[in-house]
Amino acid sequence: MRFAIVESGGKQYRAVEGATIDVDRLSHEVGKTFDFERVLLMADGDDAVMVGTPAIDGIKVSATVIEHIKGPKVVSFKYRPKKRIRVKGGHRQQYTRLMIDFIGKPGEERKAKKEAKPAVEKAEAKEEVKVEKPSAEQGRSEAKAKKEATASSSKEKKTEKKAPAKKPVSKSSTTKKTEKK
Repeated sequence: MRFAIVESGGKQYRAVEGATIDVDRLSHEVGKTFDFERVLLMADGDDAVMVGTPAIDGIKVSATVIEHIKGPKVVSFKYRPKKRIRVKGGHRQQYTRLMIDFIGKPGEERKAKKEAKPAVEKAEAKEEVKVEKPSAEQGRSEAKAKKEATASSSKEKKTEKKAPAKKPVSKSSTTKKTEKK
């Protein structure tokens, strides 16, 4: 896996071939291809690493602008107690999403990766795993059978319940309380 560290807008980004990165808003139009001016490091797997002092000459990192997007909203809230000051504000940073097309020396060509065959095999494997679902009629008959089974088992469990024994009713007192003077 070949990757490079590039600088854009005073920030450094790790660019990997075939991946996307979000950088601060650039003035390029969507669909346009451009090259990064400053490449600080390039690594080709674990074998070769080229480090610039501060930048590498003769290495090209080309990218295509996919879209211009906004980042997540950042809310700022200023609050001063006992003074009725409450100020709520927000900000959404503007970004440009880039697809890294090529990392290497200008004019260099590399062999394409062979990923088409495994993708086809995975698709075939997914088709074999399909499980047939029961039709609506089969589902209804199974549901009826379950209801009948539960109904018969509940009837067996039921026994005649005896009426609760009546408790003797307490007699209310008929004596009056006398008031004391």
